[in-house]
Amino acid sequence: MNIGQYQLSSPYVLAPMAGVTDLPFRKICRSMGAGLAVCEMVNANVELWETEKSQLRFTYEGEVSPVSAQIVGYDPVMMADVARYSVGCGAEIIDINMGCPAKKVCKKAAGSALLQDEPLVQAILEAVVNAVEVPVTLKIRTGWSREHKNAVRVAKLAEAIGIQALAIHGRTREDRFNGEAEYDTIAEVKAAINIPVMANGDIDSVEKAVKIKAYTGVDAIMIGRAALGNPWLFRSLVEGQLYQPSNRERLGVVMTHIRELHEFYGIEKGVRVARKHLLWYLQNRTIAEDWRSTMLRELDPTRQLEWVTRIFGE
Repeated sequence: MNIGQYQLSSPYVLAPMAGVTDLPFRKICRSMGAGLAVCEMVNANVELWETEKSQLRFTYEGEVSPVSAQIVGYDPVMMADVARYSVGCGAEIIDINMGCPAKKVCKKAAGSALLQDEPLVQAILEAVVNAVEVPVTLKIRTGWSREHKNAVRVAKLAEAIGIQALAIHGRTREDRFNGEAEYDTIAEVKAAINIPVMANGDIDSVEKAVKIKAYTGVDAIMIGRAALGNPWLFRSLVEGQLYQPSNRERLGVVMTHIRELHEFYGIEKGVRVARKHLLWYLQNRTIAEDWRSTMLRELDPTRQLEWVTRIFGE
């Protein structure tokens, strides 16, 4: 699959997830076989760009090409500005967020809320495509509500404007992450346009990926929550069968991930951010509750790593 001039190394893509797809996690997923790992969304409001959170999201040092930066906002001029700024920081692909269902995003008429206003969708897409020379992609949902699914119209509009690839989550904004994703709309979108399409939503195994790819005809599969604590899913997808890392390999990956979080965020914040990833890595492991709680309360980075060795080294 190609996005503009970039050929992806595999048709499996890490979905952008706020608070998750930071640089350390993207690097791990790429090392496991993800053909693309989309950055956390950056707000188009220029007043927020200098915050620590935004500056970290504009950081792509050491990342495997192509670097895809996601932007979110409701104003075409602001969206064009943040696209140019992201490219100046090193982004090689700009991804426009029109899929986030979060209330704090939608109440500002951004994210999936934009699907209610197709003229504004058009204005934003045109502004961003015209602002940068790198490929621009778009992530959407099937519509605003189950009664108002307009993904096909938005997809056709996006293709006509010059969007280079489209990712679609098989739920409406109203659905948030509830219920099951549906793929009929994704299949309709794929049949209606000629640019690459990525299917997203509830795809958590090789079998599900193969089934959805065949059913919808999409060019790529986008993995979100299923990768949390399980970046090996990408290796499974690439190899076409379940890959189970050895205890030694699992320990090595978790240790590398936690160390890079400490370095990326700084010790104090890095230790805190590491906790949620450790919980995800522990999802399918049975350990003593006192070990779990002690590790998750740990404030010292060295001792946090010692607990990782103790728990994951067994």
